[in-house]
Amino acid sequence: MTRKSTRAPTVARERAAVQDADQSTSRWMFHSFMILALALGLLGLAGCASTPPAMPQLPEGSAAVSGEYRLGSGDRVRLIVFGEEDLSGEFDVDGTGVVSLPLIGQVQASNQTLRQFETLVRDKLLDGYLVNPKVSAEVLNYRPFYIYGEVTTPGEYPYTNGMTVLNAIAVAGGFTYRANSNRALITRGQGAEVEYPINQQVKVLPGDVVRIPERFF
Repeated sequence: MTRKSTRAPTVARERAAVQDADQSTSRWMFHSFMILALALGLLGLAGCASTPPAMPQLPEGSAAVSGEYRLGSGDRVRLIVFGEEDLSGEFDVDGTGVVSLPLIGQVQASNQTLRQFETLVRDKLLDGYLVNPKVSAEVLNYRPFYIYGEVTTPGEYPYTNGMTVLNAIAVAGGFTYRANSNRALITRGQGAEVEYPINQQVKVLPGDVVRIPERFF
């Protein structure tokens, strides 16, 4: 009697088992990779959501108007030359940025601080008019600010010391229904338009142009 060999079926079964194991390992590695990639993606989205874009620093002079305030067209100043009533009074900074004063004529005021303006007046008085003039200047009325965009009543408004962007919006009648109530764009002097958050820390200065943008739905 001839015995049949059982080696061939055994080898086939071993090879099949190895192939099944390899396939199981490959599937496990693929699933693990996909789970890891998904987790990293979710972490990235969470990081983006929790880190809002930084708003710019407030420019120098954004605090309430102080001694470093620079005069401009539309300001009204009180000038006192001690002991000289005829040379003292209230004067406007005209559209060219100068103040016309008795006796000494025009004095450049635009972009000058009050202390610088006092020095300019004093130097002119020293030039053949007074021996030792003492001069003091203060702002009586600041030039207006301007607000437009998504506010109820855009336009030109009188400035009050310490005004914030929220005050300016309230003066202009509040937001329209289309307004983006989170940000304002402010142009100061000859500078570029800069974006700021809308809160009580953001100050408006005389002559500023405030724009409230439309929100995107």
